[in-house]
Amino acid sequence: MKFLSTRIQDVVVIEPKVFGDDRGFFMETWRSDVFAANGIDAAFVQDNHSRSGRGVLRGLHYQIRQPQGKLARVIQGEVFDVAVDLRRSSPTFGQWVGEILSAANKRMLWVPPGFAHGFYVLSDTAEFLYKCTDYYAPAHERSIRWDDPALAVAWPLAVGVEPLLSAKDLAGVALGDAECYP
Repeated sequence: MKFLSTRIQDVVVIEPKVFGDDRGFFMETWRSDVFAANGIDAAFVQDNHSRSGRGVLRGLHYQIRQPQGKLARVIQGEVFDVAVDLRRSSPTFGQWVGEILSAANKRMLWVPPGFAHGFYVLSDTAEFLYKCTDYYAPAHERSIRWDDPALAVAWPLAVGVEPLLSAKDLAGVALGDAECYP
């Protein structure tokens, strides 16, 4: 596996080694010793799988207590995946990283605890998988507005088409009003 730096040091793109032939392919997507040797020493407790249609935007979500690290990948389709640093003590507080994850490129994104996370679906449909380092805790879930001008995330939105959002995401708050991590 290749572990690639992003402009935020703690967010990492992982490119698995893919072994393919005329029968298909094989790849490892998680191996604790390899990840630990590359600075990601995570214990996962929950796996999640979502399916969304073109133009769906999910996020930007985080849990103020029981913060979750997430190892995300796409097994069908393509998304623009985003991580936003919400650690006030970090030199990259309020900055974001965005990566294209797809079934074709097989890339994964490590989003450590202390970050908000979201994605936008670029293909007709996308199936999105992510491993979490802590359990889902709805009482502690928070949402930052996807279009907060203070973040200025460069979402690759379809021209003239508003993204499809849940009621929860429509009620997201601006970064300046959000509960953040120390």
